[in-house]
Amino acid sequence: MSVLTNPRAERVKAVRALGRRSARQRAGRFVVDGPQGVREVLRFAPGTVVEVYVEGSAQGRHGDLIDAARSANLPVHQCDTAVMSALVDTQHPQGIVAVCRPVDVPVADALAAADGFVVVLAHVRDPGNAGTVIRSADAAGARAVILSDASVDLYNPKVVRSTAGSLWHLPIALGGDVPGLIAACRARGRRVLAADGAGTTLLPAADLSGPHAWLMGNEAWGLDEEIRGLADDVVRVPIHGHAESLNLALAATVCMYASADRATS
Repeated sequence: MSVLTNPRAERVKAVRALGRRSARQRAGRFVVDGPQGVREVLRFAPGTVVEVYVEGSAQGRHGDLIDAARSANLPVHQCDTAVMSALVDTQHPQGIVAVCRPVDVPVADALAAADGFVVVLAHVRDPGNAGTVIRSADAAGARAVILSDASVDLYNPKVVRSTAGSLWHLPIALGGDVPGLIAACRARGRRVLAADGAGTTLLPAADLSGPHAWLMGNEAWGLDEEIRGLADDVVRVPIHGHAESLNLALAATVCMYASADRATS
């Protein structure tokens, strides 16, 4: 196998460009950086992988991933440290990268399940928060996650890393204004619960029976009054100490686990 050694090569620059949203949209590709994400996409969605790059010195520790990629008849390119550093935007690359096709599904497909709960992210802009909510939704057994059209790009490298592989574990849909998404949830028989500090219903008292959707707002301003007015209930997580509020991802996780616990009780 030849080794890629030129960080200025066109193929290397094309992969690095996928760090920009405009380039991802043009190419219909995104980058998965690191063994956790590469392992999960090869396990759950190998058909979406276009190619894999592995740093020569990392071949030993990523041998299982290289074997999995080759078993799926995927191109595996060996590269040196300089090329690996040029492929991704992380300060300390982990030695393996996959270039993949998008995996999002239509909103109707994300809402197809008749039971359980889904999560709608309304104007969530922080990549780390969005990725962590997806990871928590996977862990708590959510049926799907939907990102409104004003939310961060699902394929932002920081979002992808923050999902820790959960990107390929449950349906994720993109697009649509928040009122339209609320209406789509209701059309599928789901009550909509807005999670917001302005809520009058405390989480332990919330009705989490039956199919429902958790609506999570922006990190800085939450959900505006108009959107809260469209929900069936506005729920807040009780604060027992002196903290002013909870981080979005943490509050979302608490709400989702309350739904998961109610479903199994």
